Amino acid sequence: MNRIDNYRFYASGIIEHGFTPQGLHWHSQDSQQIRFDQLLSLLPNNVISIVDAGCGFGDLYHYITQRGDKSIENYIGLDSLDMMVHEASIRTGQTIMQCDILCDPLPEAEYYLCSGALNILTREGAFLFIERCLHASMQGMIFNFLEGDKESKTYNYLREESIRNLARRLKAEVVFRRNYYQRDCTAAFYKK
Repeated sequence: MNRIDNYRFYASGIIEHGFTPQGLHWHSQDSQQIRFDQLLSLLPNNVISIVDAGCGFGDLYHYITQRGDKSIENYIGLDSLDMMVHEASIRTGQTIMQCDILCDPLPEAEYYLCSGALNILTREGAFLFIERCLHASMQGMIFNFLEGDKESKTYNYLREESIRNLARRLKAEVVFRRNYYQRDCTAAFYKK
């Protein structure tokens, strides 16, 4: 349910920029970290286990540990691409699993976090991704997405109304964060 070829999309970025945020198609490390700040602002302080869905190189893990304000004791990273799994395993020293979130069994954790992975899925793929991660979580899922109705051959744009409807269907409370980047939004689905 990818909008584009996942492997080619990321391989081209890595070839051009190496194992950097730009290699993951972020504009810069700062823009990646601003999105991480939004995710973490919606994560309760007492959480000890998270799954990083679409973990890339494990940058979120390092950002959390550098900030020092969350006491995450159990971090698991998931990615569908072997090159990401290999690099994240080396960089983090944590459990990193190769996994297709749309169809493989998912590990349990208090929260699932996702930064960027929804952007190259179809709308249906993004909704299935969110639903499966929420079901595997004990308390909720926090994710960012591109907001709007824009048509793109590469990126997936979602509307607030669609996200609210999905939260209702999944019986989750939803909270949004905006105004940090144009067309970028972060949402948290909390289990009721």
